[in-house]
This record gives sequence, C-alpha cells and structure tokens, in this order.
Amino acid sequence: MKKLIISLSTFLVLLILNPLLAFEPVLETDCNYDEASYTLILEGYDWGPAVKKVVLPTVELTTEANATDYRIEAERNADGVEMKPEEAKGRREIVFAYVSDANGSRVSKGNHITLVLLVHPNNPIDSPIKYVIKDGRGSNQWIDYKMTITNTSTNKIWNNETSRIYTDLDRFNLNGKHTSNDITLAYASYKPNTTSAKSPLIIWLHGGGEGGTDPSIALVANKATNYASPEIQSYFNDAYVLVPQAPTFWMQDANGAYTRGDNDDIYNKTLFNLIDNFVKDNPEIDTDRVYIGGCSNGGYMSLKLILEHPKYFAAGYISALAYLDSNVTDKQIESIKNVPIWFVHSKDDTTTIPDETVVPLYNRLINAKAPNVHFSYYEHVIDLTGFYGGENYYFPGHWSWIYSHANHANFDFNGEPVLLKGENVTIMEWLAAQKK
Repeated sequence: MKKLIISLSTFLVLLILNPLLAFEPVLETDCNYDEASYTLILEGYDWGPAVKKVVLPTVELTTEANATDYRIEAERNADGVEMKPEEAKGRREIVFAYVSDANGSRVSKGNHITLVLLVHPNNPIDSPIKYVIKDGRGSNQWIDYKMTITNTSTNKIWNNETSRIYTDLDRFNLNGKHTSNDITLAYASYKPNTTSAKSPLIIWLHGGGEGGTDPSIALVANKATNYASPEIQSYFNDAYVLVPQAPTFWMQDANGAYTRGDNDDIYNKTLFNLIDNFVKDNPEIDTDRVYIGGCSNGGYMSLKLILEHPKYFAAGYISALAYLDSNVTDKQIESIKNVPIWFVHSKDDTTTIPDETVVPLYNRLINAKAPNVHFSYYEHVIDLTGFYGGENYYFPGHWSWIYSHANHANFDFNGEPVLLKGENVTIMEWLAAQKK
C-alpha cells in the first residue's frame, strides 16, 4: 500500500508538471508500420461501387488537413482485359480532407489523413470493378486498382494499398456454397441481430452480368447490399438476406443458350434447393414470409420459381423482367394470381422490352382478378440523388432495379399510389407486410 501511495504521488507530480501527459494520443503504429501504405474506403452507388475515400497514415500527430496539398493518380488494369485510356488511368479529384483514425472516422488529433474523392457515374476511373466482355458474354469483375497519392508540399508518396473498407458489403457472409443436381451455387447471406422469434427472408437474384463464383459481385454491381441497410431492415423489423449467384447466367438452358421461358433453364431446381435448405438451416426464418425478387435474368428466375412453387413464396418483387409473356400459359396465370407481386420497369428499356414481358403479363394477372399485384412503370431511370442531374440525368432504361434497391417505387400502373390499410406505401413497406 505504501509503494502504491508513493507511485500515485509521483504520477500526480509529473501530471502537474506536464498536464498533457495523461491525454496525449498514442501513435497508431507497430513493427509492421508502412509509411507508404493507404486504406481504400469503398461505397455503393446506384450504378455500382466506387472508391470514395482514401486513408493515409502520418508519422506525426496532426490536427489539420488541406485537400489542396494532395494529388491522386489512379490506375486500373486486369490480365487479358483491354481498357480505353480514360478507363485505365486518370486523376482523382479530391473534394475534402480531414484528420481521422485508421478507419476514416474524423478526430481532432490523429495519425491519419482521410481524403474524400469526387465520384460520378460517368467516370470509370472511380470504380474497382469493370464490365468485361469475354466469349460473347459480359460480366462484372473486380480488377486491380492502384493509387499513387502525393503530398505536393512535402513530396511524400503513398502507393501501397494495405486494406479496404466496404461497410455495406462487410455486413455479409460471402462464403456460402450449395451443391445439388451436380451444380454448385455460391451465395452471400446476411443474418440480422434480432431478438424476435422469427424473421422474414429477402432473396435477391442478380442480373446477367453478375454470374460467377464470387457473390460479392452479385451484391455490389448494382447495390443489392441495400437490402441489409438499416433503413430497409427497419421495415421488416430485421430480416435475413440471401443472394445466390449463378455460375454463368440464370437464363442458361441445357445447350448453353438463353431461354426466355420457352424451355427450361439449368439452374432453377438447384436454386430452389439452396433456398429451401437455407430456410431449414436457419430456423429463426419465418417460413410464411419468404420474399423473392431480382432484376433482368434474376427477374426471369424470380418469376420462374414463383411459377414452379406458387405456395412457397409470400411475395415477389421483380424489376426489368426478362421472362417473355408469350411463354406463360393461362393455366400458370391462374396458379400465381394470388401471389402478391410488385413489378418495376422502365418504358425505355430496350433489353427487356416491356411490351413483350411485364406489360402483357401484368394485364393478364389483373384480368384474372389478381388481388394484390402492382406495377410501377417509369418513363426513364433517373438520378434519384439529384447530385448528377436529377430527373434530367438518364441511366440506361434497363436499370429499373435502381428503384427497387432505393425503395423508391410507390405508385401503381395507373399512376395512383399503392395503398396499404389506407396509407401510401413504398415497395419495401408493402413487401414487409406480405404474409402467406
């Protein structure tokens, strides 16, 4: 006890002589510290992922940062992939700089500087993925993305990426695998932190450009990560999210060609087994609230599974439907007319032409007295953020899934609001209320 009193007394004397002693931040470093390292912070946008921030370590503690002191050159490349000059290399514009911790969180004094970068849908140099055409098919792929950051005042250079932070993607388990019928499907999943007895399941099926064996692509290429976002999760009081991935494309038939519903695809049986097993392996899932949706190829497959298993799913949400209406029989219309479905499409979609797919199918369901089918039919797919031109900026008309991911769809085919218990609702609010 006497030694403890002496030690405390000594500390108090030192503290009086140097009041900063107890409060001086500690340098965030270790024996592996690399002064040339940097951390990328990625963010999802309506058109895909982009490098939004870069975090730079500093040797000395700092309290201020100036964006004009830095210059960034970015390079993109991938083996065997030809890129245009404007895709391969370019300057990244810095809009803001601040003192931060190693994860990019702002602090008053620290050992890191975070640079906030300008991002634009028409600037490919922002993106760490690329749509690659190979053997007549296109697919999104992660590519090599390298930055060289220079402090123009001191000539200090950072050119070694050591880590990446992608908060939306980091919520998911990307290691799922399911094999049946001699086919293996990869999948991503999100499990909510919930105390409720049962939680619904949201299934998202990607488009034709996101096939492969890396389900992160199925999540980030068009912001499907948003189904695990706090906003959308709040409508469901927490929900599981399941994102399967086709090795090629959902609409592939036995001959390797595209089917539009005229013949069977090779994946639907394995996919349904994956879904059913996932539900059984997670007994916290409410089997009366399993929702399936997708875009384009995934829209085709969503409708296919509803046609094959009309009593399994509580509801569907389908954008840019690729299933030809002419391949859906009247008997099938009768079999699914009581399944709640919300369609989303754009009139200027030249890939899945609405007059061949969703418009006649919707009308047939309505004529069959379907009690709970809705259709948000947009003129164009616009910039919902307003940052890039708002209603005057048009994305490709095929990208109507943007309205689903952003929970924007809130009107019916006649232009009137969709009502639930007398209240206007969005597509996710409506989906969360559906139950077998």
